[in-house]
Amino acid sequence: MLAVTKQQRRRINKRRRRRHTDDFVDIVFVAMALHQLSRSLTGLLIEASSCLHQRSFSVSAVAAAIQKMTRVRVVDNSSLGNTPYHRPPRVIHVYTKNGVGKVGDKVLLAIKGQKKKAVIVGHKMPGERMNPRFDSNNVVLIEDNGNPTGTRIKVPLPSHLRRMEGEYSKVLAIASSFV
Repeated sequence: MLAVTKQQRRRINKRRRRRHTDDFVDIVFVAMALHQLSRSLTGLLIEASSCLHQRSFSVSAVAAAIQKMTRVRVVDNSSLGNTPYHRPPRVIHVYTKNGVGKVGDKVLLAIKGQKKKAVIVGHKMPGERMNPRFDSNNVVLIEDNGNPTGTRIKVPLPSHLRRMEGEYSKVLAIASSFV
């Protein structure tokens, strides 16, 4: 084994320390370069995405109006719909092909442990132009033959419900006002 003097050991340690500081300086320099590169790439991506987003149509998913498990508000004066209960009425089936209910569609509700049919007379989702948008999802309870369960409807109904085809004449007859 070679004997190393104190002076040689000091020189070796000094070189090691110098090498570590040089490595640290190199690491800092690389980190700064990567930061600058990422900022410039981010700017390019933002410019590219703004060019891509200049479309005249939406590519987002369709927002559903009323579907299964939607909480609804019964707006007629039927005893079943107005008595307080610890659970709000929920839609358990929508009688349409796609499972999404709009104004005028029939639904099956779970209300107070019973299953009842209802007609949608207003929903929160914005619909077609010049049709009202409501603060809540409103339904009117009907019997199996289409007669409404209540005798009055407490909220205004959309006027385009009059022009729709279907058996809404009895529901429209008990309505107090139209929007």
